[in-house]
Amino acid sequence: MNDNVLAIILGGGQGSRLAPLTESRSKPAVPIAGKYRLVDIPISNCINSSIQRMFVLTQFNSASLNQHIKNTYHFSHFSTAFVDILAAEQTPDNVTWFQGTSDAVRQCMHHFMNHEFDYALILSGDQLYQMDFNEMIKAHQKSGASISIATLPVNAKEAPEFGILKTDSENYITSFIEKPNASLLPEWTSEVSDESKAEGKFYLASMGIYIFNRELLIELMKNPDTKDFGKEIIPQAIGKEKILSYQYEGYWTDIGNIDSFFQANLGLTDDIPKFNLFDNSSKIYTRARVLPPSKITGASTVDKSVIAEGCIINGATIAHSVIGIRSRIGYGSTVSNSYLMGNDYYQNLEEISLNTLQNIINIGVGERCFINNTIVDKNCRIGNDVRLNGGKHLHDTDTNLYTIKDGIIVVKKGAILPNGFKV
Repeated sequence: MNDNVLAIILGGGQGSRLAPLTESRSKPAVPIAGKYRLVDIPISNCINSSIQRMFVLTQFNSASLNQHIKNTYHFSHFSTAFVDILAAEQTPDNVTWFQGTSDAVRQCMHHFMNHEFDYALILSGDQLYQMDFNEMIKAHQKSGASISIATLPVNAKEAPEFGILKTDSENYITSFIEKPNASLLPEWTSEVSDESKAEGKFYLASMGIYIFNRELLIELMKNPDTKDFGKEIIPQAIGKEKILSYQYEGYWTDIGNIDSFFQANLGLTDDIPKFNLFDNSSKIYTRARVLPPSKITGASTVDKSVIAEGCIINGATIAHSVIGIRSRIGYGSTVSNSYLMGNDYYQNLEEISLNTLQNIINIGVGERCFINNTIVDKNCRIGNDVRLNGGKHLHDTDTNLYTIKDGIIVVKKGAILPNGFKV
């Protein structure tokens, strides 16, 4: 166990770009891969790196996140390991909510200072990646840096979406620019690996993963005028502090909007996915549920899909899709290029039969439905002969039942779509 490292996981703001998935939950609590939550990713990376003291900072819709963490991460009574939620709170010294990433850390410093640590590892709660933080910590210690930033080589198309860094021959950061205009990029190339060069990736993007020496973090947090690490803390420290760029070349994606969230989930269905769920050394931990194996009956066809436990699939066609826990899909239905998050509970046979007699739609997907380019949030009731065909032909819109963003239909949590409903 890394007793000298304290992990601080930033839960993010209101998550408006991920709406409607964040209407009733915080960003870290959004379900991913059919059975996990986004917050499970950084927590699992920490556990796999023997970092077992973690704080998760949040302020929006934190009830489901609290519940998930409480039900999931239990350590020995004789261990100092923990995963604690720190929600924004008013104190005599502070009456405002978190104003940015560094402001969130500043407001919670009195909690961190109750623990011994030499290094603070600051992570984002909405990224998908597998990383051994021990390697980054070793590089930080060896370099004698006071701050280290994990960086990712990106190409010219991606660079304007990130904070871009320039480094010297020893990988120390010499300058930083936030989301540069494409015309400025020729001045911002850095030394990268031959593999990255071959892929046209000449620019180093900040991944929003930081290591701070304890004493420096304490000193920096004394200034209440700096609200954000990427926009203020890091740029202002360049030239004053020794800041190391730790180059990471594995798979990493920022789950910032509906499109990136959708693509990250569907990417898990690839024959050899970039994010590997089937890895003995980099397990993804989540709540342990007592669920039966999934049952597939009738003339069902399943291709290039990920199906979580506890599903009941009756004579359906499923292609290039992620099917979440406890999903129920009726006869003759087709689900393609979609992510069904599944359900939080089962209906019993008596309830299903009674609902059918009374023409009440049951939880799950009914019969003869067609679902394509769609995200179906949890506990939705989709009737028979429903057609949801997402694509670029659809304009962005928001209704009580669904939202369309970038051609992706998002059925809202708990929505009821009547028989014959079409989008």
